[in-house]
Amino acid sequence: MSFVRILQVNIGSTPDLVAVRQRARQVAGLLNFGVQDQVRIATAVSEVARCAYGRLEGGRATFAVNVREQPAQLKVIISAEGAERPQAAVEGEAATPQLEAARVTAQRLMDDCTIISATPLELKVEMNKSLPAQPGRVSVDLAQVSAQLVATPIQSTYSEIEQQNRELAQALAELRERQDDLLALTRELEDTNRGVVALYAEIEEKAERLRKADEMKSRFLSNTSHELRTPLSSIRALTKLLLDRMDGPLTEEQERQVAFIASAAGDLSELVNDLLDLAKIEAGKVEVTMAPIQIGEMFSALKGMLRPLTRNAPVELVFVDPPPLALTSDEGKLTQILRNFISNALKFTEEGQVVVQLLDEGENSVTFAVTDSGIGISPENQQLIFEEFSQIAHPLQRRAKGTGLGLPLCRKLATLLGGTVDVSSAEGSGSTFYLRLPVASP
Repeated sequence: MSFVRILQVNIGSTPDLVAVRQRARQVAGLLNFGVQDQVRIATAVSEVARCAYGRLEGGRATFAVNVREQPAQLKVIISAEGAERPQAAVEGEAATPQLEAARVTAQRLMDDCTIISATPLELKVEMNKSLPAQPGRVSVDLAQVSAQLVATPIQSTYSEIEQQNRELAQALAELRERQDDLLALTRELEDTNRGVVALYAEIEEKAERLRKADEMKSRFLSNTSHELRTPLSSIRALTKLLLDRMDGPLTEEQERQVAFIASAAGDLSELVNDLLDLAKIEAGKVEVTMAPIQIGEMFSALKGMLRPLTRNAPVELVFVDPPPLALTSDEGKLTQILRNFISNALKFTEEGQVVVQLLDEGENSVTFAVTDSGIGISPENQQLIFEEFSQIAHPLQRRAKGTGLGLPLCRKLATLLGGTVDVSSAEGSGSTFYLRLPVASP
C-alpha cells in the first residue's frame, strides 16, 4: 500500500469546516511540522474544504501519509459526491473561479495541489506536502498519530477563532519584523548607493583629470620633439661637415670629440623620433597606409640598412628567405617594428647570430620572428620591457645605451596594424621577439 490513512473528517455543515481546519493543524503538529507549516497546511485545507462544502453535499477530508515517497508526504484529499447544493446551482460557472482561486492559494501553501475532478456531481482535490526529515518513521508511528487524533477532542468554534486570532497576530508580528528588516536593508542600500554614486563621480573626475594630463603629456612631447628636431639636425649636419674636413683638417683629439658629439646627437635624435611617434599614436594622429608588401624586398632593405651595426662586431645578422606569402599592411610601420627588434637584438648580443625570419602559421596571419643569442630576459621582466622608459639592470645595458621607448612603440604600432608583439626568452639563453599580423588589412 503506497499510503497510510490517518484520519477522515466529514464536511456536512459549517461547524465541520472549523473541525477540518483544527484537524489539519493537529495532524501537521503530530507529524512534527513547524508552527508556520501547521498554519499553512490548516489554511490550505480550510480553503479547499470551504469550496467543496459550497458546491456539493456529502464532502469529506481524508488525511494520509504517502510512505512510498522519500521523504514521506502528507496527502490531503478533499472529495465530495452527492447532490449539488442550491446555492452552487444558482452561481453556476462562477463557482469554478472560486475553486481555482482556492487551488492557487493551496498550491502556494503546500508542495502541490491538483484538482482531480470538478463536475456537478463530483469533486476531488489532492494536496501534498513533504514531511520534515525524520529517519526511521514507520507505519506504527502513523498508527499512534491516528490514535492520538481520535483521543483529541474537537475544540469549540470560539476556541478556533481565538487560535486563528493568535496565528494572525503572530503572522502580523513576523510581517512587521520583516518590514523593519526590509526598511533597515533599504536604508543600508540607499547609503551604499550614495557611496557608489559618490565613488563614480570621483572616478569620473579622476578619469577626466587623467585624460587632460594625458593630452597635455602628448602635446608636450609633440611640441618638445618638434622644437628639438631643428637644433639636433643642425648639430648633426655641423658634425658631419667637421668630420668630412669641409672646414679644414682636425687633430686626432678634435676628431674624437666631434665623433662623440655626433654619436650623442644621433642618440638624442632617435629619442626625439620615438617620443614624437608615441605622441602621435596617443593623439590618434597616425595614418595607416595599407598596401601589398614584397617581404623579400623588405628583408633586403633592412639588411642593407642595418649592416653598419654589424661591421665591426662578432655578431652575424641572418635573414632567412621568406616563404611566398601575400601580406597587406603598412610597410613603413612594419619596417620600423622589425628595425627596433633587430637593433635591440644586436645591442644585447655580444657574439653569435641574430636571425630574422617569417613563420607560416596559418592562412589568416603571419608571424615575424627575430631571434638572438644574447643575454636573454627573465620571466618577471618580460612584460616590464614593454613599458615606457623601463629598462632591465644589466652590465651590458649600461654599455648599450637606450631610451626604453623602442619596444613600447613597437607594441603600439603593432596594435595600429591589427597585430600583437610578444617575446619568448630565458635569462642567459637569448630571446625571440614575435610580431603577429593579419594577412589582410584590419
